[in-house]
Amino acid sequence: MTRKRPAKSSRSAAVPLRDKRDPVIVLAALVVLILVGWTLHSWHRASAQAAQPPSVAGFGPTVPNPGPAPVGAPQGMVWILGGEFSMGAPDPPDMNQVGMQATTDGRPVHRVHVDGFFMDETDVTNSEFEQFMKATGYVTVAERKPSAEDFPGAPPENLVAGSVVFSPPDHPVPLDNHFQWWTYVPGANWRHPLGPNSDIKGRENYPVVHIA
Repeated sequence: MTRKRPAKSSRSAAVPLRDKRDPVIVLAALVVLILVGWTLHSWHRASAQAAQPPSVAGFGPTVPNPGPAPVGAPQGMVWILGGEFSMGAPDPPDMNQVGMQATTDGRPVHRVHVDGFFMDETDVTNSEFEQFMKATGYVTVAERKPSAEDFPGAPPENLVAGSVVFSPPDHPVPLDNHFQWWTYVPGANWRHPLGPNSDIKGRENYPVVHIA
C-alpha cells in the first residue's frame, strides 16, 4: 500500500519575498523629498525677499504711507502716497557706474519723510499754461532779463532774456560739457520754444517748456 505524499502548503506563496532593492528605493524617495522640500523653501524665501522694499546703500528700505487719500481730489489730479526713504549718496563720494560723482549736498545717505500730495495726471500743456498766464499775469524766468547782481562778471551783452534750447550734435561728443548739446538762445521762452522766430501754434497740447 502506497502512502500519498502530503500536498505542499500554499501558505508560503502568500508571503511576499523581500526585494533586495527596497533600501535603494527608500533612499531615492528620501532624496526626492529632500530636493522638493529645499526647492519649496528656496522659492518661499525668494518670494519673501522680493516682497520687501529695496534698500539703498545698506540703509532702511522705502516705506510707503498706506494712509487714505483726501476726499475730493481736484479734477485731473491723482493722489501720490507719501512715505519714508533713504535719500542721497554714500560717503566718500566715489564714482558710480556711469562716471558720476556724488555732490556735497547729496551726502551722506539720510532718511527723508515725504507727505502725500496731489499731482497732475499729465504734463501741463501750452494751452493750460496760457490760461494760467492770462489769469495771473505771471512772468516766467526765461522772459526776465538776468540781473548783473545774480550773474557777477557776466558780459552785459549776455544779460538778455532767453533760455537753453536742445541742439543735438551730428557727431559723437564728449559728455563732460553740456554746451555740446544745449545752446542759450536769446528770446527763447514758453511762447517761443525754439527761439524768437518760433511759436506754439499747432502745439497747444504739447507740454509747456522753458519754465522754472
